[in-house]
Amino acid sequence: MTDEKLEKDMIASVHYTGTLPKNGEVFDSSEGRDPLTFLVGHKQMIPGFEREMLGAAVGERREFTLTADDAYGMPSDEHVVKVSREEFGDIELVAGMTLMSDAGPFTVQEVTEDEVTADFNHKLAGESLTFSVEVVELRSASETELDHGHVHGPGGAHH
Repeated sequence: MTDEKLEKDMIASVHYTGTLPKNGEVFDSSEGRDPLTFLVGHKQMIPGFEREMLGAAVGERREFTLTADDAYGMPSDEHVVKVSREEFGDIELVAGMTLMSDAGPFTVQEVTEDEVTADFNHKLAGESLTFSVEVVELRSASETELDHGHVHGPGGAHH
């Protein structure tokens, strides 16, 4: 057994369940899947998640709640844009659907004959989030992983 702790420039693998504290709804979980693997301290995770997990050892479980500011931030009108309906070609658009663009995922808020209102705010913006997290593996990042800023191999990039 190692005495390593989760810290910057380590590769951490964790099992987690994320819930909304307002109603207990699970919004994401690694349950039944491979653990989430990330390079600590390289902005791959929401800010508060890493801060709350720093110093954790393999086998340690932590539970914490993050405010919206430490998670996905507050929704912003700057992230809501109007796009010409022509840009979507023959796609049948319905308010509430999520689509992917070069700028990332967005939710269709409104569709008119000429325009589509696209909301690029993260779907969990404005929400407090509760996490239950267990550290399942820790290792030092390789020089290549540090240079590239992400994990290589299982659970990471393969290139």
